[in-house]
Amino acid sequence: MSRSLKKGGPFVDPKLMKKIKAMKAGDRTVIKTWSRSSTVYPEMVGFNIGVHNGRDHVRVLISEDMVGHKLGEFAPTRKFVRHGGRMQKEAEAAAAATAGSASKPAQ
Repeated sequence: MSRSLKKGGPFVDPKLMKKIKAMKAGDRTVIKTWSRSSTVYPEMVGFNIGVHNGRDHVRVLISEDMVGHKLGEFAPTRKFVRHGGRMQKEAEAAAAATAGSASKPAQ
């Protein structure tokens, strides 16, 4: 038996499940939630859920592949900018310059 089963099984926010059961499956309105730790249940498939990432709600369309995962997995909390410093910026600028000159049509 894994540790999560000892702790009482999968967790779903009761307020979230109440909202999902009250809606119809084809309804396209977004259900907002702050419960990132809620597990995706089969009853949630087909719904749009707005998962809070700390700043805003990320719209997630629940599919069958997501069942068993946590809602927080689909709303990243950090924005990746890029790796590298001055050398990386110079390389990107050079690549953009060559792409820009190659895309210009010959006159």
